Parts: sequence; C-alpha cells; structure tokens
Amino acid sequence: MREGSGQVEQVRRQNTALVLRALRSDGPLTRTEIARRIGLAKATVGSIVGDLETAGLAAETGELTGGRGRPGRAVALTGETVVGLGLEVNVDYVATVTLDVSGAIQHAESVSVAGRSPLDVLAEVASRRVRGIRQEGGRLAGVTAAVPGLVGIDRRIVRWAPNLNWHDLDLGVALERATGVPDVTVDNDANCAAIGESGHGAVTGIDDALYLTGTIGIGAGWIVGGRLVRGHGGLAGEVGHLPLGAPDSLCGCGRQGCWEASIGLRAALAAAGVAEVGTPWDSAEAVADAARRDPQVASAVARIGDRLGHGIAVLAGFADPEAVVLGGYFVPLAEWLLPAAEKSLRDHLSFSDLHRPVLRLSPLGLQAAALGAAESALDRVLTGSIP
Repeated sequence: MREGSGQVEQVRRQNTALVLRALRSDGPLTRTEIARRIGLAKATVGSIVGDLETAGLAAETGELTGGRGRPGRAVALTGETVVGLGLEVNVDYVATVTLDVSGAIQHAESVSVAGRSPLDVLAEVASRRVRGIRQEGGRLAGVTAAVPGLVGIDRRIVRWAPNLNWHDLDLGVALERATGVPDVTVDNDANCAAIGESGHGAVTGIDDALYLTGTIGIGAGWIVGGRLVRGHGGLAGEVGHLPLGAPDSLCGCGRQGCWEASIGLRAALAAAGVAEVGTPWDSAEAVADAARRDPQVASAVARIGDRLGHGIAVLAGFADPEAVVLGGYFVPLAEWLLPAAEKSLRDHLSFSDLHRPVLRLSPLGLQAAALGAAESALDRVLTGSIP
C-alpha cells in the first residue's frame, strides 16, 4: 500500500457514509442537493454515488428534481438489496427483524421459547432467517444478537445473563456455527432497544435519552449526545441490579433488593396473581385484564409504578435525560403504571421544578431490541464500508 493511501481510503469511507446518511434521512436527492447538504464537491458526490450504484445500494429514480438551474435526476437508496439481521433472545421469546439499508423493515416476527432452550430457539430462528434472506436474493450485511445481560466490550461473549443462566458464553461463535455467517456481533438488549428507539421510535431526533426494558429483567440503554454509552468494559446500563427495590425482594441473580425484583414482569405477575403466559406482552395483557376487573390488582400495579418512578428519579439525578422510554411489558400496563411513575418521579427528583424527563411509551413493542440490533448489523454499510 502506497504511503497515504490508507488515509485516502479512510476519507472516502467517511464521505461515503455522509452520502448514505443523507440519502437515508432526506432522500431521494439529486447529486447537487447531496453535495450542498453535506458540503462535498459535486464531482466527489458523483463518484461516490457511482460506487453505490455499482454496489447495488443506490439508483436513479427517473425523477427530475432541483430548484434553480438545470434539474437533475434524483438518487435513492435501493434498500431491498442489502439488509441487516437483528435478533433478540429472552427468557420466553426470540424476536427477529430484517432491516434494509433504507431503514425499511422487510420482516419481523416473535417466536415463543415455550419451555425449550432459548439458545436452541435462537439458533434455529437465526439459521432459518439467514436462509430466507438468501433465498429472497438479499445480501446480508451482518447479524447482531441482543441479549438480556452483560456483554463484553468485544461484543462477542455474554459475560453474565442471570435470567438465562448464561456465564461466559461465546454467543458470537455459536451463531456463526448455526448460520454460517462470519463476524456475528452480540450486544445488550437495552443498548439495542435504545438504538431502535432513537432511529425509529419514541426518541427520534432526541440526543439525550434513556430506554428501560420491560421484561423479566430491567436494563437501560443510554443515548448521550446522540451516541450510545457503553462504558469502559461495555457494561453500562445494568440498572436492574441496582439496590432500588424492596429490601426483601429476591432477584433472579440471587441477591435481594434489586430494582428488577420489584418492577420486572414477574413482580407484576405476582402482584396480580396471574400466571406467566406466552411473551411478556401476553403476560402484561393478562395483568391488565385483571387490573380492569379488580381494584386491588390495579392498586398493586400502581405501586410498581411508584417504585419505577422512584428509580427513574435516581437515574435522572445523574444523567438528566430529556426523555425516558418505557418498553416491553410497561406499555400494556401504562394506564396504571404511568401516572404513579410520573408522580413518584416528580416527588423524588431533586431538580424536578427545573427539569424532569418526559416519560414516553415505546411504539416498537417486543421488536425494539431486534430492530436496534438490525441497525447495528448495518453499521459496516452505513459507515461506508460497502460489502
């Protein structure tokens, strides 16, 4: 490699990423419009667009657009060509989303684990979906799996997922063997859900936000300055095991007093006297039905909301997010949880009169983490490293 050629390639990759993001957020656009928006020379943009067309990532729409001067032909991403596969594994379900490079969801599903090994179900779903993508003529940019636990900075090994009883599991290797896809990445489910909400959900356009999972476990995904916060070892956001719960509440990790032991799905099921059924959403709907019929159940769910709001006040006290997104089972129970959580947040946040985060419900359902994982799987494309 000639001296300086690596730097030239890096600059071109960065410029390609700028073009891709402009087309994804604002397209279709002419080459002139792209150049104007991102501050590059039109000739540079034209060369990059040519490469994208060759790679099957962009094409002219046939539409003549433009303001002053001679109109140009608009260019749009041909999203169906290249896709990212996102997976989420949890105690009782596996979710998957296939996302194309334009940001459109091509496929989404949730599968019940139904007493089987979550790892086996995950491997089966991943293998089947990879085969489907290839049979449909898609080009797979990458695969990312979201898990409810601690994932190392290498984004390969699940260090600790107590609700799945996983310790130091090389999930990247396991999924590579199941699918035949190299370089599978792994991430925390709350991190992935925060990415999904930032790009497609409740906090699109918000640079400082917190996402809280609402499943058996409780995790947080932090977006600060528009970027995900991972921490030194990749373990940031493990809030479910902070000592914010009832002191005598027993957690799946073996400790007492963890926040998720008081606000997680199993706490809501126990409060309602309802058995777990299907996915967390299904179980939450059963609790909601019980709350509508029984005022005592409604009060019990509201008390969970009170403790939820108290914990959010603690987190907001040092992070000061603009918004907090409540995902998973919190959404079907919002009628009882949300008012209590908002009151508790207002009562316990020291600077509540100056600013407190708005609480928002996720519109993405159980697909939030899988959607964010699919976005992560497209990183290599969207950062300019064209497959």
